[in-house]
Amino acid sequence: MSYDPAYQNHEKPLQGGMLILAALVLAAANFIAVLDMTIANVSVPTIAGGLGATTSQGTWVITSYAVAEAITVPLTGWLAARFGAVRVFAVCMALFGVFSMLCGLATSLEMLVIARIFQGLAGGPLMPLSQTLLLRIFPPDKAGAAIGLWSMTTLIAPVLGPILGGYLCDAYSWHWIFLINLPVAVVCSIAAWRLLKRYEEPLKKASIDIVGLLLLIGWVGCLQLMLDEGKNLDWFESAEIVGLAIFAVIGFAAFMIWELHEANPIVDLRVFRHRGFSAAVLTISLAFAAFFGINVLTPQWLQGFMGYTSTESGMVTAWTGVLAVVVAPMAAALSMKVDARKLVFGGVMWLGIITLWRTYASTDMDYWDISLPLLFMGLGLPFFFVPLTGLAMASVEPEEMASAAGLMNFLRTLSGAFATSLITTSWENQTTRNHAELVGQLDADGSVTRLLEQSGMNAGAVNQTLDQLLTSQSVMLATNQIFTVVAIVLFIAAFAIWLAPKPAKTVDPAAAGGH
Repeated sequence: MSYDPAYQNHEKPLQGGMLILAALVLAAANFIAVLDMTIANVSVPTIAGGLGATTSQGTWVITSYAVAEAITVPLTGWLAARFGAVRVFAVCMALFGVFSMLCGLATSLEMLVIARIFQGLAGGPLMPLSQTLLLRIFPPDKAGAAIGLWSMTTLIAPVLGPILGGYLCDAYSWHWIFLINLPVAVVCSIAAWRLLKRYEEPLKKASIDIVGLLLLIGWVGCLQLMLDEGKNLDWFESAEIVGLAIFAVIGFAAFMIWELHEANPIVDLRVFRHRGFSAAVLTISLAFAAFFGINVLTPQWLQGFMGYTSTESGMVTAWTGVLAVVVAPMAAALSMKVDARKLVFGGVMWLGIITLWRTYASTDMDYWDISLPLLFMGLGLPFFFVPLTGLAMASVEPEEMASAAGLMNFLRTLSGAFATSLITTSWENQTTRNHAELVGQLDADGSVTRLLEQSGMNAGAVNQTLDQLLTSQSVMLATNQIFTVVAIVLFIAAFAIWLAPKPAKTVDPAAAGGH
């Protein structure tokens, strides 16, 4: 989203303390919207246990939010034009607080998932609108400071999310990871309206592509339900899964045909005619899917099989963001001078190499054995995210930037949700397969059994001990196998960026709406 000079038609920009206050309100709103993407990652085992669900069902808490958020991101431009950016922002902020409260008060997994869907719908517009409004209230010579503040909240929130989520689960209960949003949302909503309503733009009677929106919700919802429920219903042995698959395919085809012929499409698919944009979207979808999926898997592995508490697993996963925050300014500076394809290729290849390093994990690893690869992974993230957004925006026409940014964020978020379902399901299936294969090799000569019996264990206790050992190794093998596949996907994503032509111009990735 480029700088919006429309504020010049209004009163003078905010100054001094009022400007700082407004900036903090917008930054806080962006912070909690981003925070809620990662705060639940380390809490899934606790939430699932508390609500009597399996861990794979617990991941619905993440995927439902991500899918709902993805759907409303492309709608942000229309909502802002039709109802006013400030009004939409204040209402979405208030609704985000209300649905966060309902998440915290949920007494069943179904109630929590429904509340998370509505929380995601409300949270989708917060990130793009917080950036738009920051640029509107800051004078042009301070636009860089506005983007810097916005970018820092976007980078720091994913670091603090796992730590805060883990701490709240252990010290209080999982309900508090959602309830803490309520006071922030109320304050931000009221303060944003009071401070910014005079900067509201004239409203436009913009038409909305209702058919396209319904088709989008339909095929995305069916596909996500199919991925989430597939394992529980034995995939295509189930009539329900077959039905969802058919609806998803037909819905997707109808959506593509409708959007390509609609005058004002909900998602402007025509931007894919730009090879640079298509290559950037392919790269970010594959790489973000891989990265987000293993970010969800890691806490589940640590808490379920490595004896870590929610807080400890949060501390481990948070290391990913530490170096990312440090090198982000360097990545932003380089992306304006160096061929973005080289930076993206290097960043994604680095993520793949570090993921390969993680395939040598074992059950004997200590805290730093697990944390160090995650720490170094952070070095590659900014060189992947920052230049890639700039490259995508530089590939489209100026008037297409808003819809291109919305489409890119939509596909990125959606790919993360799909990957979460696929990776957690594959992990469980692979664990079962490994268990079946290893059981015949376990204690073939009976030496371990005799040793355990000599230590005073009865036959039942011996079998239980051996099964725990077998399960532990099966999970460890499955985790390494998943990491191997993820590394391959990252390598494919790295090479995909070379499908883009050399960019003829550069666009500030922050001003383009990247996060």
